[in-house]
Amino acid sequence: MNNYRQREFTEPGPVLDKNGSPIPGYSTKSILSYNRKAIKAPPYRIKEWDFYQVTDDRMCLQFTVGHASYAGQIGIMLFDFRKGEKLAEKARFLVLPFGAMHLPMDGESDHVITYCKKSVEMRFEARENRRRLYCKWDDFEADLLLTRQNENSLVINVPFDESPKAFYYNQKINCMKADGFVRYNGDSKYTFIQENSFGILDWGRGVWPFHNEWYWSNGTGYINDKIFGFNLGCGFGNTSIATENILFYGNTVHKLGDVIIERSENYMDPWHLYDREGRLDLTLTPTYDRTTRTKLLWVDNCCHQMFGEFSGRVVLDDGSELKIDKLVSFAEHAINNW
Repeated sequence: MNNYRQREFTEPGPVLDKNGSPIPGYSTKSILSYNRKAIKAPPYRIKEWDFYQVTDDRMCLQFTVGHASYAGQIGIMLFDFRKGEKLAEKARFLVLPFGAMHLPMDGESDHVITYCKKSVEMRFEARENRRRLYCKWDDFEADLLLTRQNENSLVINVPFDESPKAFYYNQKINCMKADGFVRYNGDSKYTFIQENSFGILDWGRGVWPFHNEWYWSNGTGYINDKIFGFNLGCGFGNTSIATENILFYGNTVHKLGDVIIERSENYMDPWHLYDREGRLDLTLTPTYDRTTRTKLLWVDNCCHQMFGEFSGRVVLDDGSELKIDKLVSFAEHAINNW
């Protein structure tokens, strides 16, 4: 039941051709080579970020290191989506960082990202199948270890119709168990326990239109004592050659085609996520709307990240059906100008 119309990369190659145009397709491992020097668009249009999220059935902790060349951000956020309460938020905006943040060319190979200035120490360290996330920021401290449970991920290279030099090279790694603690507001402490805590990496590099909009959903849990995960999205770039829609089960991967994400005007109403082939039918019942807005220089972004419970069904490549029952995760709608 594979979707054979999509182009899958199975051999190493470049993200961009000799003219600076993207070579679209997907892979389940990071095998393409990203090279900033190969980008033909103006340097101020390059965007790069590493975003990590750790959740259990109650709490969400997010780490962001990224830039849009002319503006950068280092940030953390901790919130209790069961209670609908933000517990900690810190951000440092960087003006004209350009290449000074030294983000890695590859989201999968061993690397270290550090930011240490004034009262902030942020460190992401990737070694083999483990990632350590550490942050000390005034009265906030977090130290977590993420361990991959599925060797596969979703890697996609997407072109845009607006410009032949625009592209989005992205890797999503989920199905990572999380273990560690976060301390906030001085004495308050929360522990993420590996049995029910999961991590996500959203690794993005590229050049894309100033105005863009997308839907994204990602989740991890257990079904029949096996780890299960999904990455779903639509609306961002031209996905006629490859989509970012994929299922993970145990150590296997199952590619999907186009996915539709429907919602009403009220973000707190149920969302419907389904595909055109009858392999995905999920309903998200939101319990918390984590809305973020950023305005800095030319940046004007807004995102509704909806946390709640997913229920429904998915079909694997061999035709077997998995029932999804109240899996806690999120779906989001973002409108960005940056």
